[in-house]
Amino acid sequence: MARTKIVSAAEAASVIKDGMTVMIGGFMTNGTAESVIKAAVEGGAKHLTVICNDGGFQGEGTGALLANGQIDVLIASHVGLNKEVAERMNNGTLKCILQPQGTLAEQIRAGGAGLGGFLTPTGIGSTIVEEGDPLVNLDGADKKPIIEVGGKKYILEAPLHADVAIVQGYEADETGNVRYLGSTRNFNQLIASAADTVIVEVEKIGPAGCIGPDNVETPHIFVDYLVKKED
Repeated sequence: MARTKIVSAAEAASVIKDGMTVMIGGFMTNGTAESVIKAAVEGGAKHLTVICNDGGFQGEGTGALLANGQIDVLIASHVGLNKEVAERMNNGTLKCILQPQGTLAEQIRAGGAGLGGFLTPTGIGSTIVEEGDPLVNLDGADKKPIIEVGGKKYILEAPLHADVAIVQGYEADETGNVRYLGSTRNFNQLIASAADTVIVEVEKIGPAGCIGPDNVETPHIFVDYLVKKED
């Protein structure tokens, strides 16, 4: 008998261990799997590197993990709505690496597609984006490579990959086929392809075949655990 993918939020979050890299979907908590995040806070895994569009809000989304002191490194594109990010950066308890939003999305897509990197002009010109950080630079280099193509300079950006992705969908069938609702897609579809273990939280789970093939936005092959959103 095949193993069921349907588990509780606590069971799913238990795969997150100290020192892991975790991708979290959402855009200012819209599309963030709050039940799994809550369980991850209760699980207490420490020294995490989190890749997410933003820092959430104070105590919400990624911000809940941050407030609990579980994140050592945050790789994101916007953190201004959670003042705790700046506070922790200033007191030395958090390393925050900012990437342009489009670049971050493409790094995740490249990681999911198995690409070795991609070229972008964003950040060219002695910027902190061009300099980067060994944690996001190709092969852990001190600076990102600059490559000239057709007389124009580009930054060679590295792909991003995670140990675990925490995804929020809207509906799934019991095999793990997922569809999303409106703007909650945001980073969720990308991170579902770019992690070793993928946890998907949804509002409802139906039998195999309840989602038409034209509506499957993340195929079951990517999904390891399904969690029904808790009230």
